Order: sequence, then C-alpha cells, then structure tokens
Amino acid sequence: MGSLASFIRSAARATYSAYRSVPIRWRLAGGSAALTFVILAGFAAIVGTLIERQVRTQFADQQTFAVDKLYSELNGKLRFTHGTSVDCARAKVSLGDYASAEHAQIRIFDLADGYLLCTQSEISGAHHSPGGSPLFRSAPDKSSGTFSAAGYRVVLRQLNVKPAGGATLLYALPLSDVDHTAAEVQVFLLLGVLGGTVAALIAGLFVSARAMRPIVELTDAAREIERTRDASGQIPHPEAEDEIAELARTLEGMLGALDAARSHTQTMLDRQREFVADASHELRTPLTSVLANLELLAEELSGEQADTAEAALRSTRRMRRLVGDLLLLARADARREQPRRPTDLAEVLIDAAAELGPMSEHHELSIAATPAVVDGVRDDLHRLVLNLLENAIRHTPPGTPITASTDTQDGQAVLSVQDAGPGIPAELEQRVFERFVRGGRDGGRGSGLGLAIVRAVTLSHGGSVAMQPADEGTGTSFTIRIPLASNGQPEPAPSSDQTSTTTGRTIGRRRNRS
Repeated sequence: MGSLASFIRSAARATYSAYRSVPIRWRLAGGSAALTFVILAGFAAIVGTLIERQVRTQFADQQTFAVDKLYSELNGKLRFTHGTSVDCARAKVSLGDYASAEHAQIRIFDLADGYLLCTQSEISGAHHSPGGSPLFRSAPDKSSGTFSAAGYRVVLRQLNVKPAGGATLLYALPLSDVDHTAAEVQVFLLLGVLGGTVAALIAGLFVSARAMRPIVELTDAAREIERTRDASGQIPHPEAEDEIAELARTLEGMLGALDAARSHTQTMLDRQREFVADASHELRTPLTSVLANLELLAEELSGEQADTAEAALRSTRRMRRLVGDLLLLARADARREQPRRPTDLAEVLIDAAAELGPMSEHHELSIAATPAVVDGVRDDLHRLVLNLLENAIRHTPPGTPITASTDTQDGQAVLSVQDAGPGIPAELEQRVFERFVRGGRDGGRGSGLGLAIVRAVTLSHGGSVAMQPADEGTGTSFTIRIPLASNGQPEPAPSSDQTSTTTGRTIGRRRNRS
C-alpha cells in the first residue's frame, strides 16, 4: 500500500513538473481545450442517452401501432381449414404488405400444439412446409408479451381463430436500424466533441497569443535595452490598467533606478580614473628626483652603506616602473589621447630588445624586423614590446628560444613574439590580459600588469591582440595587429643614451631590416 502511494506521489510530481515545463501559452490553450472537452463530453453523453432513448421509444411505439393494427385485422377473422391449416387469404389480409415496409418478421403459430401456420411470405401453409425466413420457426414459450431475440424486438399477441381455437401472432422488427441510428448519433456527437475541442484549442492559442502580446512587447523592449545597454529606453505600456501595466511601470522604475545608479557609478569611476592618472603623473617627478639622488648616493658610498643605497635604488626603480604602468593604464581608462606620430614598429622592437640585453643573455633571442609604420605613441608602443619580451624571458627557463618579428599583412602591422617555453597554464589562458594576474613562474616578482598594458596599448591604437599556444602544445605566441599609417614615413626616434646594439646569444641576428 505504501509503495502504491509513493508511486502515485512520484507520478503526480512528474506530471506537475512536465506541466510546468510547457509554455504558458500552451497551458492556457490546453486548459481551455480540456475544459471545453469535459463540458462537451458531458453534454454529448446526456444528449446521446436521451436521443437513443427517444429513438428506441419511437421504435417501440411504431411497432406497437403496427401490431395493434394487424391484430385488429386478424383477430376473429382467421379460420382453421382441413384441421391444421389457417386460411389467411379468406381473412383478406396480406401479411407481406405489413412486413415489407419495416422488414418485419410475421408468424402465426397454433396456440394448442405450436405448429407454424403461416408467415408474411405465404398466404397459407402447414407446419410441414412453412417456407419463408428460417427465423422463428418454432413457437415461443408464451402466447403474449414483448422480448428481444436474434437481433429482433418481438411482440406476441393471442388471436381467436374460428370455428373454435386460438393462435399466437408473432411480430418482430429488426433492432439493427435502431442500433445503426444510435451509432450514427454517437459518431456525430463524438465528432462534435472532438471538433469543439480542437476549435477551443485553436481559439485558446489565438486568444492567449493576443493576451501575451503586451508581455512579448515588454520582452522585446528588454532585449533591445540589453543590446544597446541603454537603461533609459522606452518601456511600452498597455492600454488596460491590469497586472501587465503594473509590471511595465515596475520595470520602468527599476530601469530608471539602475540608470541613475549606473550614472552615479560611472561618475565615481571617471573621477577615480582622473585621480589615478593625475596622481601617477604627479608621482613621476618626485620619484625621478629620488632616483637621481639615490644614484649619486650609491656612487659616493661604500661597503654596507653602498649596498643599502643600491637596494633602495632597485626598489625605487621598481616603484617608478609600477607608477609608469599605472599611469599608462589610467590614461587608457580615462581615454586621454596623446599625440600620435608615424612610428616604425621594427625600430621599436630593436630598441626594446637592446634594452633587455643584460636580462636576455641566458636566452636565445632572435629578431626579424621588417619595417611596419603605424600612427602611434612611441613610448606606449615601446612599453608594449618591452612587456611582451620581458614576459617571455621571465616565464621561460634559461636557454629557451624566443623569436620576435614585425611584418605587414592586409594593411596592418603585425608584431609577433613567440617562445618555446612551458606555456601558460590552462586555467590562466582566459585571464592572461586581466590586471594583477600572475602565473607564479616568476617567483612573484612581476606586478601582473604587463599583459594588461599590452592589451590597453593595442586597443588604444585601434588594433587587436591574440594569444595562442605554440605548436605541439608547448610555448606561447602573442600576435599584435595595428593598422598601418597613412603616409608610411616614420619620424626619427628620439635620442637616447641607450645602446641600440642587441645582446644575448642570438639577438644579433637582425633579419630583413632595411
């Protein structure tokens, strides 16, 4: 009993879950169709029962009327002839005329011994050769009454036969006509129920679609707001003051509040970016002064004091580098445009490789520099290339080959930096360009801003950056694409006391440079 109840509960839960997964439009239409089906089925059952009863009552009344008429024609007018025969012709009654109209079966039996005296297909006869239909050859057990047999409704009446005797009149009508009529009525009612249910389903779908149209309009408006990210978009209001109108007002109020909150947040972020950019810019001057003084102090001191000054000098240089990175990112966030000039990426690549000469002495750094002139900020592009090369050197073991090249393809300058190191962990591949993301292979020395700066500089120059693993799943390759400059003539690089001679085991290979 418990298992049956558990099965019923689980079936009910499954049915309810399946019902909830159906779209509301179909639920409304299906509910309307189901209710219509129940109503029409009940109505059809009642109407069908009443019609069938009426048809059978009319059938019985017609048979009774026909029997009464035949009885009045035969009773007292039949006469025995030759002992065991009845002369129906003498009674001037044609049983065939009574039987043909309704396909009736008429029999007259001797009341005394049950002999078949005559049928609707003969005028007279004996029980030895009665002829006619094989139905009702034998006399019934009773002489009067009504019953059903062999698909017929049978009525019995007792007749008086001259000169002295009695007979039994059997009048049977087939029930097939009544059953056929009842079946036709049931078929018509069934078709009516099914047709009404289908019509209710279609009408329910149409009505529910019209009823759901305001919600569809609200959904379309919400999608448009999602696409444009404009929270001030117009929300359609239905004409009727109903629940949907209340929903539209609620959505409009919510979007207004979100728009106000976003505007306030955006204002705060803009102020913060401006502050960071200004603060980073202002910090560069005192840091430069501190760095110059520490360099002079390190040259004058000796022993432990000199070591302390050198440590402070290294920390100050790192701080200046970090402030420079933050300033660059803050300018990108604040969308501060700097003057751009035609700049050759090949020269920028060679200068950056020369700057990293001491750091790359344990790596095989190869440069293939083909002129590629872009409109850009040389210092930012230098920082971009420097970060890519430094990232490849720091995150690969000594002796790892590193290849950097510039080229032009389809109106774009292409900068590629590829290494054959262990590659970037899979869990960091989608986050390498985010800020303060560290791979852990540099011992925590990096700030986590190198690749974020690469992306920021690339986007500010209207370009794109892509990262993909090198062949056979080892190493990493970064590809930068920036539109070429319109005139294609780079301006001379600013003077610098940095040497342009590249260092490293194979950095001296400057191929394709013109």
